[in-house]
Amino acid sequence: MQDKPWDAKLAYYLVLPFADTPISPNYFTTLRLLAGLSSAYVFSMGQSPNLAALLFVLSHFLDHTDGELARLTGKTSRFGHFYDLTCDAIVMVLLFVSIGIGLTDQFGQYGTGMGLIAGIAVAVIFQLRNIIENKLGKSATRQASMSGFEIEDVLYLLPIVTLLNALPEFLIAGVFGAPIGALIVWQQYKKLI
Repeated sequence: MQDKPWDAKLAYYLVLPFADTPISPNYFTTLRLLAGLSSAYVFSMGQSPNLAALLFVLSHFLDHTDGELARLTGKTSRFGHFYDLTCDAIVMVLLFVSIGIGLTDQFGQYGTGMGLIAGIAVAVIFQLRNIIENKLGKSATRQASMSGFEIEDVLYLLPIVTLLNALPEFLIAGVFGAPIGALIVWQQYKKLI
């Protein structure tokens, strides 16, 4: 428990009351997916980015609950792991695509294209990391962390981005950052596989 990130520790205590119930980890995965799809829908409408950001943060946090409950109850499964990874990929890809769609008033149709570029790059990252994990184990894809925070935890700052009306800049960062991230993971993939 000591080496877990803060959000995973919090998720553990959140799911603890569900340990002796029929609730399976996949219920939490489904909640994560529903919150993520809701976030994507709201982002794509381009009118309530703060609500969309809060739904995304909820989805991002819920991503830890299924794994914590699975480990706590011994209900880990190959399907559950695959379902979790698939939902993660869907939510992360749709984050950028839906933001791009929602910003067409600022970027025109380029907004959708920008969202697709970032989203496809994220999908490539997920696929490469999945291949690496399947061949070498989960430890080969462990993220860098510092003081209980992982790199992906920067996404908890998305509500600040929306409060500052900086979604266009966030999308531009995704258009450049996600493909660069995909190239970095591709290099790791080539070294490891």
